[in-house]
Amino acid sequence: MADMRAPNRQGVIAAADSIAAFLPPTPLLPAEIGGVSVHVKAENLQPIGAFKIRGGWWRLSNLSEAERAAGVVAVSSGNHAQGVAWAARRLGIKATIVMPRDAPQVKLANTRALGAEVVLYDRPGEDRDAVAARLIADNGGVLVHAFGDPWVIEGQGSAGIEATAQLGRAPSRLIACCGGGGLAAGLALACPDAAVHVVEPAGWDMVGRALATGGIVEAEADAPDTICDALQPTATKQINLDVLSGRAEPGVTVTDEEVRAAQRWAFANLRIVAEPGGAAALAAALAGKVPLDSGTVIMVTGGNDDPVRFAQTLASGGGD
Repeated sequence: MADMRAPNRQGVIAAADSIAAFLPPTPLLPAEIGGVSVHVKAENLQPIGAFKIRGGWWRLSNLSEAERAAGVVAVSSGNHAQGVAWAARRLGIKATIVMPRDAPQVKLANTRALGAEVVLYDRPGEDRDAVAARLIADNGGVLVHAFGDPWVIEGQGSAGIEATAQLGRAPSRLIACCGGGGLAAGLALACPDAAVHVVEPAGWDMVGRALATGGIVEAEADAPDTICDALQPTATKQINLDVLSGRAEPGVTVTDEEVRAAQRWAFANLRIVAEPGGAAALAAALAGKVPLDSGTVIMVTGGNDDPVRFAQTLASGGGD
């Protein structure tokens, strides 16, 4: 990644224009939390059920003809997989996706349905990046990294351009679910005057720790289990940290129970389905872990939850 160009705001704007040509804006839903009026960006309503369609499209649409002919390889627990597979099918590019064996079945099935070849690996136990590297060494192809890629970062940032147009002004703050930092970095570029809050699962705050220490931090070998399967990279990348350093607010973490409460709240108050990882930012807002004001935009980033698990979450809520 060291020889890659740096992502920039011009690229984010270009990505937003490209995406607007064939995808309608996702809704910016008004909501009230703790007596404060805020807005929720419903990226769970994308065609693949997640914001990852943005970065997948922008990266693949910028491949050269030779790169398109070679095909692409991606690593993902499911949402980036679907974004890459969706773009690859639209552009006529062969896609191979490395996915964890324990990924939600709905994500595995949707990725295969979009025409991608799925290669499974064991989590924990196998290095997913090493699996992808072997595939590329054996068969060729271009790696489309889930967050450590300038085009992917710019594509994800298009959500910030879109939200600004819908809000009618620049957001004062953006609260983002965070795995490796691709969305947060993109939003920081898209909205240079907005505070950017990164929200990660407890024990998986690799971006928050990297921001605090100024260097890449690896996940602990005994990192706790989390229901946020989409937010479990073992470390961020330097390209993301370079954008976020000095821009992002201190990172915050949320527990599984706070995430489940946010899923129930979104269903009851916004009438939307949010998967656990997609509800992390909302969880932080509801738990009072981030400041809120009338210019706040909260990202709900995905809705690809297992139906049985989601039903169990709703049923466990009591009076939430």
